[in-house]
Amino acid sequence: MEKVKEHPLENDKNIEKPKMKKEKKKDKSEEEILKLKELLGLEKEKSMRIQAEMMNFKRRKEEEVTTLKKYANEDILKELLQVSDNFDRALMMETKENAEFLKGFKMVSTSIKNILKNNGVTEIEALDKEFDPRFHQAVLTEAKKGVKEGIVIEVLQKGYMYKDRVLRPSMVKVSE
Repeated sequence: MEKVKEHPLENDKNIEKPKMKKEKKKDKSEEEILKLKELLGLEKEKSMRIQAEMMNFKRRKEEEVTTLKKYANEDILKELLQVSDNFDRALMMETKENAEFLKGFKMVSTSIKNILKNNGVTEIEALDKEFDPRFHQAVLTEAKKGVKEGIVIEVLQKGYMYKDRVLRPSMVKVSE
């Protein structure tokens, strides 16, 4: 048996290596492209989440600023309520001797009440209404004939709303 001579280029490793290198390079390039596409997708998703968070943050801040502007006068109006209460108490002390002084008090009291009204402050209706802890503060209870349980039978201090918030709850006496 005679050995067949092989062609010197057939077993040459240098010929096949370039083909394999190209295939390996191609495989590596495709892998890199896939990885980069995946990274790009993740970054896009991350960017979209950050944008959504920023939009939500901006919306929350705008709502907060709007609320602050809406109720900016709340503290001043609470203090004006105390002044108004003092004028109301003074007006209840009317006698012949102080009637002239009280005319001026009535004018000032009316002015204060107009300021409160023009700024969105309204009185909470409480007398003969069902007790509601959101608007009323029960200070006393009393059994009263002919009145069912849980009805406001006396207002000890008027309560007020400021726009859609309770500025001060009504202090009331409730039937048992």
